[in-house]
Amino acid sequence: MGKRVAATGKHGSANGAARAGRSGVRAPKRAAEKPDAPAADPRALDDLRVKIDEVDRALIGLLNKRAELVVEVGRIKREAGLPIYVPNREAQVLSKVLAMNPGPLPARAIEGVYRELMSGSFRLELPLRIGYLGPAGSYSHLAAVKHFGSSVEFDDLRAIAGVFTEVARGHVDYGLVPIENSTFGAIHETLEAFQNFHNDVCVYAEVQLEVHHALLANCAPGQVGKIYSKPEVFGQCRTWLATQYPNAQLIPEASSSAAVMRAARAKAVRGKGRTGVAAIGSTLAGELYDVNVLFENIEDNPHNITRFYVLSKHAAKPVGKDDKGRPGDKTAIMFTAANEPGALVNVLSVFHRAGINLTHIDKRPSGRSNWQYTFFIDAEGHVDDPWFAAAVAQVRGMCREMHVLGSFPRSRRIL
Repeated sequence: MGKRVAATGKHGSANGAARAGRSGVRAPKRAAEKPDAPAADPRALDDLRVKIDEVDRALIGLLNKRAELVVEVGRIKREAGLPIYVPNREAQVLSKVLAMNPGPLPARAIEGVYRELMSGSFRLELPLRIGYLGPAGSYSHLAAVKHFGSSVEFDDLRAIAGVFTEVARGHVDYGLVPIENSTFGAIHETLEAFQNFHNDVCVYAEVQLEVHHALLANCAPGQVGKIYSKPEVFGQCRTWLATQYPNAQLIPEASSSAAVMRAARAKAVRGKGRTGVAAIGSTLAGELYDVNVLFENIEDNPHNITRFYVLSKHAAKPVGKDDKGRPGDKTAIMFTAANEPGALVNVLSVFHRAGINLTHIDKRPSGRSNWQYTFFIDAEGHVDDPWFAAAVAQVRGMCREMHVLGSFPRSRRIL
């Protein structure tokens, strides 16, 4: 069962925990009670709090000193016409600070602090606008916030093609679109958009988000009779729904955010009937639309990951190899092989002979003639690396059409 969350806020709390004895099973006898622990010394707590205040004062001073340097960096970038967000530099900073961390704070906490710190730095250098696939509260929105932090501006562009269009026109600085999900595979709308926009935008970075679904409603769990969400989301929660809400009506919506908005508009439930309206979506959507979280983490696969591309009009510089000698970059390529026996095998063999690992491969109809396909691959390496460029040049000569969609830092962590 998903993690039960006590819902709070103007709509009241969710049902409390079950009372002892409700199941008819007698509670086991308690072990012999231990003697009371000695009371904490209030003076020791006061001393620790004073020390924490001193550390906080020093931290604020250092953070603002860093911000002053960031302002100077921004001035130099503007004068030179350089991009504010540089993913290879971001990757280097995160790797360095995580390597410096001796604990006890976990790496995830340190990374979260630095992502917000860099987000605030973007605002000091030059405010950034990030376009994403909406509506607000979508998983694309959540991925954008986790990657860029909360100090940048976010634009809900409603459609994947709209994100490509607004990046190409320069109306937003960067765009974030889903490229594949670990459960359902490639996002075909994104692949199709690359067929139309490959000359106008490039892949600048990648983001991996661990997708957790939540059941949200402004009624008690036992009153839920209708549940709204995207069909794909229902598929990712099929077993949980069949176990916990086998009789609920599952109603498809255009997006999980639209489903949460519908739950927010639902009228209050009176009595004990199952007439309440719920939605499956992100906890961010629950916060934005004021809908209580009834259960968290209801997805059947707890390791459900969606990978996103960050789109830009700029090319990303190489990171180089990581501390394990593995390429720190990836390159996204789109190609149409010659219409002859073994053509695809011959193309892929070039990467095999060059020792280049392919991390993603998919296909879409080319849209030009029946049964002709455009292939999409991600390969480890940067197009500026001579050994990688040589393989790309060889492949280009074997294809009817080929486009490098962009080289970008390989995502090393899941947000």
